[in-house]
Amino acid sequence: MKRFSDYVKLMRPYQWVKNGFVFVPLIFSKNLIDLSLFSEVLLAFLAFSLSASAIYVVNDIADRKADMLHPVKRQRPIAAGNVSVKEGWTMSVVLLAASFFLLLLENARLMVGLTIAGYILINLLYSFRLKRIVLIDLFVIAVGFILRILAGGYAIDVKISSWLIMTTLFVSIFLAVAKRRSESVLVEKSSDESTREVLSDYDLGLIDQILSVSAASVIITYALYTVSERTVRAFHTEALIFTTVFVTYGIFRYLYLVHKMGLGENPTKALLTDKPMVINTLLYLLSVVAILYKRELIQLLSKHVPLP
Repeated sequence: MKRFSDYVKLMRPYQWVKNGFVFVPLIFSKNLIDLSLFSEVLLAFLAFSLSASAIYVVNDIADRKADMLHPVKRQRPIAAGNVSVKEGWTMSVVLLAASFFLLLLENARLMVGLTIAGYILINLLYSFRLKRIVLIDLFVIAVGFILRILAGGYAIDVKISSWLIMTTLFVSIFLAVAKRRSESVLVEKSSDESTREVLSDYDLGLIDQILSVSAASVIITYALYTVSERTVRAFHTEALIFTTVFVTYGIFRYLYLVHKMGLGENPTKALLTDKPMVINTLLYLLSVVAILYKRELIQLLSKHVPLP
């Protein structure tokens, strides 16, 4: 039973929430209630999640020596010696095979598979080389999130707004640099800089500047997306601008979690366990759905609720 739990830990299923970005094109193309298109995006989500888990295993193999020195990461199955390197490689290959078999089985669009393949390639380079290059490590992470958005768009054959892509770029850089900040603080406290080589190229002053720029950029690019001519023409409303309130609060709340609560090292945990952040995220999603799908919701309610 312990072996099974170790394999599950290697896959990091809690990180699959990041792959939720593949649903963004579905929501903002007003196709959320189209079950056939929803199933296509769900397929892309599952395939992306399996591939991401394969990469997590490879990353743990590549980082096993550094992880052994880390106060938290030393508990990872490979670093702790609970799963061998050979078993890790086998597991990674199986997960990748399952990901592409799923796409072939369901006749997914070719571009979805190519996007996932691109994600795998760039993350393999990241695991063994790019993560050690200052600033490049942040942009590789950002590219991974953009590829998730693109996969979702290709899955349903819709064009994605350039403003939405730019917002995704800055959100991912923001989360990545917040993680670097928490790692730097942890290393500083433990007086051990051997856990991640690239941290020696950063200092808190530089990190905080990048954090501020990326945070402001997220808010600005998202706000510009909501009022862009294409967006207003597509949704027939300018009301989406009001959802910027939730985006702004989310950014500020996350900065609070990073600076005051020290939760930036694990963005997924911070986003899923902080109650104000969870409530804010739900309110944001509900407001977006209410604004974009107002007509559909009214029609649905009229069928079940008698209107005066």
